[in-house]
Amino acid sequence: MNPPAPQSIGNLRGAIDLAPLVNRANAPRPPAGAPASGATGGPTAGAGPTGDGVIRVPSLVLEGTDANFGQVLELSKQVPIVIDLWAEWSEPCKELSPILERVVTGFGGRLLLVTVDVDANPQLAQAFQAQSVPTVAALVGGRPISLFVGALPEAQVGEVFDQLLALAQQNGVTQSVTVEGVDPSAPPAEPIEEPLPPHHAEAYAAIEQGDYATAIAEYKTAIAQDPRDSLAVAGLAQVQLLSRLAAVSATDVRAAAAADPTDLAAQLDVADLDLSGGHVDDAFGRLLDLFPRLDAASRESVRNRLVEYFEVIGTDDPRVIAARRRLASLLY
Repeated sequence: MNPPAPQSIGNLRGAIDLAPLVNRANAPRPPAGAPASGATGGPTAGAGPTGDGVIRVPSLVLEGTDANFGQVLELSKQVPIVIDLWAEWSEPCKELSPILERVVTGFGGRLLLVTVDVDANPQLAQAFQAQSVPTVAALVGGRPISLFVGALPEAQVGEVFDQLLALAQQNGVTQSVTVEGVDPSAPPAEPIEEPLPPHHAEAYAAIEQGDYATAIAEYKTAIAQDPRDSLAVAGLAQVQLLSRLAAVSATDVRAAAAADPTDLAAQLDVADLDLSGGHVDDAFGRLLDLFPRLDAASRESVRNRLVEYFEVIGTDDPRVIAARRRLASLLY
């Protein structure tokens, strides 16, 4: 299925009713230094302009709650804010949230990202009409705007945020923020690479030694321990491809496939060669063209091989989406 298209961001009026939160934000506030009723002391505390006119924030990624959202609304009058409505139990949220952080960070303070746990903040979930997660919205000048629902590829997220910045400029919301304690002229710090999970690390080490059998076993163990480990699933598909290719001669395989177009093993081997050489559409097309001419058992072998390929290439790749759609039409 194609990812949902972003909703229009051309109009700020009437998208979502945030009146209750706006009213709460405009209510009389306690004296300086006194905690607000229900305040969580979250990371948005202290965000805002200083005497030198610079808007300083503790981070480009802040946590939004029902209690502190008044501060977020006020801040959106100076810098556009992206709202990530997420839930811990949602796998698409785990895929999208890091993408949102990277893209927002890449705009260098022209955007802020505020994350909202919908389970812990039901008022905000209702205010933003989050019928499912992830839901991504924005605030510009204190006004809410819908962006998109569901996970999108990083490039498409960047395009949506480009449109958001253009809209913010039209509405006079053009300031940027600076992260406290960070010199904006300093080069970005080198990212710290997180250590691999144990079985992933063992698999990598085995691949470097050409020991594909051990790598396959390590990835299978990781999947058995956590069937949702998408990196292990993709790694297993990749190393299985490497293992098959190590045992064949490209010249012999292509000759066998040309001599007998109905030889399933030869056609699978050629598809492996095509995929490994970057000829993704050729690999998909070869197996999908062959599929209708096969018996049930052979079709299952082709289906399993295609599913492996989808993991190798990436399930959000347009070529994979098209091939998956064609496979579904052949199956049903």
